[in-house]
This record gives sequence, structure tokens and C-alpha cells, in this order.
Amino acid sequence: MDRVIESMYNFNENLTNTILDFKTIDEIKKRIVDSIFVAYGAMNAEPVRISKISLLPSCGNLNSTIYFTRDKASSDVASYLNGCMTRYIDYNDTYLSKEALHPSDNIPPILAVGEAERMDGSDIIKGIAMAYQVVGAFSDASSIRDRGWDHVTYISISSAAGIGSMMKLDIEKFSHLISLAINNNISLRQTRVGELSMWKGCTVANAGRNSIFAYLIAKNGFTGPQPIFTGERGFFRQVSGELNLDFERNRVLRTMIKHYPVEYHAMSSVEVALKLKEQIQGEIQSIEVETFQVAYDIIVKDPEKWAPKTKETADHSMPYIIAYTLNYGAPKPESYYEPFLSDNNILKLMKLMKFEVTEEFNRMYPEFLPCKITIKTDKGTWTEEVDVPLGHFRNPYSWDNLKEKGFRVTRNDTFVDEVIKIVRDFEAHDASELLEVMGNASAGKQ
Repeated sequence: MDRVIESMYNFNENLTNTILDFKTIDEIKKRIVDSIFVAYGAMNAEPVRISKISLLPSCGNLNSTIYFTRDKASSDVASYLNGCMTRYIDYNDTYLSKEALHPSDNIPPILAVGEAERMDGSDIIKGIAMAYQVVGAFSDASSIRDRGWDHVTYISISSAAGIGSMMKLDIEKFSHLISLAINNNISLRQTRVGELSMWKGCTVANAGRNSIFAYLIAKNGFTGPQPIFTGERGFFRQVSGELNLDFERNRVLRTMIKHYPVEYHAMSSVEVALKLKEQIQGEIQSIEVETFQVAYDIIVKDPEKWAPKTKETADHSMPYIIAYTLNYGAPKPESYYEPFLSDNNILKLMKLMKFEVTEEFNRMYPEFLPCKITIKTDKGTWTEEVDVPLGHFRNPYSWDNLKEKGFRVTRNDTFVDEVIKIVRDFEAHDASELLEVMGNASAGKQ
């Protein structure tokens, strides 16, 4: 038995007694709701449309509902489509550590299996909690992006662990589920380098899809390569290096809900730019931005971030996001398409920017998310700094904040209220009831 999987399984056996208190369960419910709202905003996105044309109709041994419809597909295909919607507009939650990632990417595959296997809300919550703990533990242990691997590799592990937890698999089947989920699902970081493609917003959906495939065969006794983490050619030697993993620290309470649809390291920069937009007078002559190394590496340094040609690149470009905000206010999902990508007002301000990585801000990250912007105009100089944006774990989202975000994305008060109502009482419901409410969304009827 792989010692990492054994440790993971032992934690799962005691999960209810370690982190699942009322506060943590309430935060998990917020993240379920948040993932649904942001998925709503992408239901008609081009990658989702293409994927539906390419993969439907579909039918399998287990079948699950495609978000915002009454149509079903094989659970792995449904999870992929739902995962694309959840991730595509870059608006779902974030966890910042050695590796930055989006824990609610685990929700579509867990929800898909939960519906197909008729699990109740309590079981689904437990599965999501397990997935958050596992992905957070790996994120805290190592940055695999520095080795050329994408963070969704960790989601392959965590979504499988969440499914195994929810389905109460014994240790043997759980072990093979994890090994089958990860062995063939090591994702290249090229996904997030240079000009970004549609796959940036969908690769994690594929990780979840593969976890369901692994579950379908592991639950019936199919075996996977062992020991997958500690073996001679296992995960530690080939991908991550040796890791010390602590599954017990509560990661749910350190995840952050996005207030704006931007790569999370740009979140503070939006709040700073909004403050400055209300203050500055005269014609802008220069914009100086102080940030930290991780933000610079991910959303500043590449030449493509200074002249984004795609939505996927623009929402991962701090120069673009700051310039857009100074011109037009808070970014929206539609802020990353034409005519904005070729907008001279945005491009002009980007040319006036200079970025500096400071040691002070490096020390503050990831406990804080610091950004300082100084703007000089022909009428003066203005400076603002934000270290903890709204939605950060030090400045967490309330249910009222989440309701307001839901309306901003969906423009459908009834839908927002119904989703919140059923998830806040999820213990008394199951996944099929939630997906029925989602299928009733007027904008989503087909």
C-alpha cells in the first residue's frame, strides 16, 4: 500500500471529526453555490458549445445531468461539460500556496457521481471537503509549475479522493482509484504559457472526467499501478519531488471566492485601480505597479500578456486588467472579448506601465495579496495599495456578497434565490434536486 494513499484514506475515515464543523460546512455550501453561478455565466461559451457538438449525445453506465438543461450524458462527459462551464470565465474560487489553484474545480465531478449514484447532500459535502483537503495539502507541499507541470494535475488526485470518500470505498478500491486517476493525467504547464487557448479553461474539466473514468473501473475491482506516489517511477520521482503532506489543516477556510472574473493574483490590482479611477485628474503619464514574484511570473512577464489576442490571455494579464479597470470600471466576463482587446484606450495605458517585484510583497504572499499602484498625471501623483481584497480568507464573502455576485452573473433573482435556498439546506436534499433547480433556469432552457 502506498503510504501517501494510506495516510489520505486514514484522514478520510476521520474527516467528520476533524474539520466538518458548522462553519466549514457553511463555507463549502457557499463554494457549491459560487461554482454554479459562475458556470451559468459560461453556459453558452464557445468551448462549451464546441464540446457539446463534439461529445453529445452520450450515454453510459452512470449518467448525469448537464448543467442548466434536463439532458443527461455519461457521467464523465457530463462532468467535463459542467467543469468547462465552472472554470471557463475564470470566476470560481482560489487557493494560494506554493501552488495556486481552484479547489471548486472538484465540484462538477463529485456532483456528477453524487447524482448518478443517488447520494444525499451530506455525502456530497463530505466528498467536496475531502477533495479540498487533498488538493490543499498538495498545493502547500510543492509547486509543480516550477517543474513544468500544470496545477490541474493535483485536481486529478483530489477529485478522485473526493469521489472515493463520498462513495465510501474500502481502502483497496480507494487506492486503485487514486492511482488510476493520476497515472495518465499529468498535465503540461504549457497550457498556461504564452498565448492561451481554450484548453486553459477546460483542462481541469478533463482531469475531473478522468477521475470519474477511474472510479467507474476501480469500484468494480480494476487495479492500478502501485505504489503510485512513492514507487521507483512514481509521482514523487517523476513529477513533484518528495513531499511532506499534511491533510488535517483546514484548507476550506483558507480558500477565496472571486469578486471579479480575473486571475486571482490580479484581484487586489482591480480594487486599487478602482480606487485610483475615482481620484486621478488629468492625463496619465505613467503607471507604476508594485507586485510579488508569483503574480509577475503568471500574469505579467510573458510578451503575450502585454498584447492579449484571446479571452484566455486577457483574463490572465495584469497589465490588461489594470488598464481596462482604469478606463471602464470593474471587469466583467465580457471584458475580455472584442472590441476591448483592440481598444486603443486600453492599449495606450498598458504602454505606460512598469512593474516592480518587491521583497516586501514577496514576504507577504500568500498570506496577503499585495498590490500598490502609483499613477502620475499632468496634474499630480496618486498612490493606493490593497493587501486583502474582498473574498480573501482574511476578508471573506458573506451570503449577501454571494447573492449579489450571483445576480451580477445571471441577472436572474429567482434562480439565485432558489439555488441558495436548496444548497443552504443541502443535507435535506440530493444532487438531483439541485440539478432540477438548475435546469429550471429560464436562460438555460433549451
